[in-house]
Amino acid sequence: MTIAPSAHVAEIAAAFPSTIKVFQRHRIEFCCGGNVSLSDICNREHIALGALIAELEASSVAGGSTTDWTRMPLAALVRHIQRRFHQPLAEELPRLHAMVDKVVSRHGDRYPKVLLPLQSTFVGFEAELTAHTRKEDAVLFPAIVALEAGPATGATPDWTWIDQSMALMEAEHADAGAALARMADLTGTYTPPAGACPTFRGLYHGLSELERDTHEHVHLENHVLFPRASALARERRGRG
Repeated sequence: MTIAPSAHVAEIAAAFPSTIKVFQRHRIEFCCGGNVSLSDICNREHIALGALIAELEASSVAGGSTTDWTRMPLAALVRHIQRRFHQPLAEELPRLHAMVDKVVSRHGDRYPKVLLPLQSTFVGFEAELTAHTRKEDAVLFPAIVALEAGPATGATPDWTWIDQSMALMEAEHADAGAALARMADLTGTYTPPAGACPTFRGLYHGLSELERDTHEHVHLENHVLFPRASALARERRGRG
């Protein structure tokens, strides 16, 4: 595809994964809110359209060796999402939870309007994302792998439910995105106050990295894995 003013952010990120870093640098939403054209997002955020397109084009050329997940087997993409995102989250979320609690216990009285709502938002985010990834790993992802492999016998399973499941996951992705936006807003885009202790700074850094990874994680599911699985499910139903 051509990186043109009318191209949607999510389409560009899916076609050229290396452009994701450019969108992240400019804090342009490319996952849940990525269905917007470059021209519209530049007008809205007061970004020079020509300069942004030049950055994206340079990144797409430099990133030519990046895996094209729009062409890889769905099973490989599922494994990548689990290893790159789901498994690390199982360790990172409890680590950040402990840091949030420590920072609130030490500095909550000084920054109550920031740290108390930050703690509440993070705890809700952690609980929901943990439950979300477990549902995907236990039900949806194995189903997508089975869908790609095809029926073991002559019977054709009814894959109608899989679109409903993916729609639910996308709704939960939107909730996660809203929580991330709330945390970024509370912290001034993760800018620690002057004189903040190392744990305070480490927490903000960790939350910033969590936001970056979650956006990439959601993008791969919403704009690559789910559309491909949905198209394959329709094809399978058509053969039944």
